[in-house]
Amino acid sequence: QVQLVESGGGLVQAGGSLRLSCVASGRTFSTYTMGWFRQAPGKEREFVAGVSWRGGSTYYPDSVKGRFTISRDNAKNTVYLQMNSLKPEDTADYYCAADHWGNLATNPGHYDYWGQGTQVTVSS
Repeated sequence: QVQLVESGGGLVQAGGSLRLSCVASGRTFSTYTMGWFRQAPGKEREFVAGVSWRGGSTYYPDSVKGRFTISRDNAKNTVYLQMNSLKPEDTADYYCAADHWGNLATNPGHYDYWGQGTQVTVSS
């Protein structure tokens, strides 16, 4: 079992940047595929980035491709989401999620563990 704690959210102006962090408990972080999702009020949870447990593969939807970058540091049990050129429509609660030995997936149902979320607000 793994516990996930996100941080780094906040209020930023459009065009600005934020870096989210997600720290995982446990000694087997390197065996988890990690994903970042977001959920805005009244909307479904949306996949925004994923990195495979091997670390060699990443995936982004078109909505964030070229603006968001996911990375992981297995020595620190941490996955990051660097968000640049933020837009008001990026406003949401952001969650990290973990899938043990999983393939990269965009469906939230594939992920076994979730953090509590961190809020990102982008003002226009």
